Amino acid sequence: MLVSDFDFNLPPGLIAQRPLPERDASRMMIVSRREGTIVHARFRDLPDRMNRSDLLVFNDAKVIPARVWGKKDGKDIEFLFVKEKEKGVWEVLCRPAKKLRQGDRVEFAPGFAAEVAAVGDEGRRTLAFGGTNVLGRLKEIGFAPLPPYIKRRKEDASLRAEDLARYQTVFAEREGAIAAPTAGLHFAPRVLAALRDKGVATARVTLDVGPATFQPVRAERLEDHRMLEETYTISEASASAIDGAKNEGRPVVAVGTTVVRTLESAALRVGAFSATPASRLAAGRGTTTLFIHPGFDFRIVERLLTNFHLPKSTLLMLVAAFAGRDLLLAAYREAVREGYRFFSYGDCMLIV
Repeated sequence: MLVSDFDFNLPPGLIAQRPLPERDASRMMIVSRREGTIVHARFRDLPDRMNRSDLLVFNDAKVIPARVWGKKDGKDIEFLFVKEKEKGVWEVLCRPAKKLRQGDRVEFAPGFAAEVAAVGDEGRRTLAFGGTNVLGRLKEIGFAPLPPYIKRRKEDASLRAEDLARYQTVFAEREGAIAAPTAGLHFAPRVLAALRDKGVATARVTLDVGPATFQPVRAERLEDHRMLEETYTISEASASAIDGAKNEGRPVVAVGTTVVRTLESAALRVGAFSATPASRLAAGRGTTTLFIHPGFDFRIVERLLTNFHLPKSTLLMLVAAFAGRDLLLAAYREAVREGYRFFSYGDCMLIV
């Protein structure tokens, strides 16, 4: 298939720039794969759309304040802190990258500086901070690593606190992500309480959302695209809960594409798949480069809650694999007609 097969027209005015005052006030489109129907609802109605037999799976990755500006020879450079390779040594993305060579010194704040230890391609650099507690300093001066379609002025302190709070799920626990699992942003404590009161079971996994999630597809054919690596963790308890649901015929509902990639990657690690395996998931820590697009055989996920994604993105292709390309694009056209809010701070879709 061609990447151009996953394009659609999106008026720029529908790209959400700020979160709604209340997390659960977003709209929710319900798409039935079996019936081919589209229904409009509100996210806070989600508990009414769930059954006691459902297992809802969250990604509890916690976003770090990874966006920071540094200076080299008095000139500003924007940095995205991707991951800590070892204590005090971080892989970063920077722009303009051509200004930074190996051995250069970057000043971020008083007492917070680094040396460029290595130079990679596509804006990648390795920064050595010595014995500095880098994550601690990022929490003092860093900004939420919002995607580029959410427009913010450089170092705009007026929205820093709001973005740090709202570009984070209420159930986030495990630090390390540089992008939010955005389907989870809609959950407010009262929605979680209503799900518990109804008896809906939940489980958690962690996928440290990294560059792979928002990596642009530069190839013309899907088959030529290669995903970057991301790390995930599934506890024994969560693996057991998911295995139990599958073996009992109870639906597994993924909250977001990162959960889908985590569960389906872990299922592939098990090896040969049969109709009634003793264990369908490999618990523990793993890495994935799984690229899900139409033709993929889903082994774990049976329902999906997800936001509306960018044209020609790997996220849109994953959802098209799950819902069917034609039905999904019809739903997106309907969302545009109805004025749904798109992308990270936007509305959501429940595919059943």
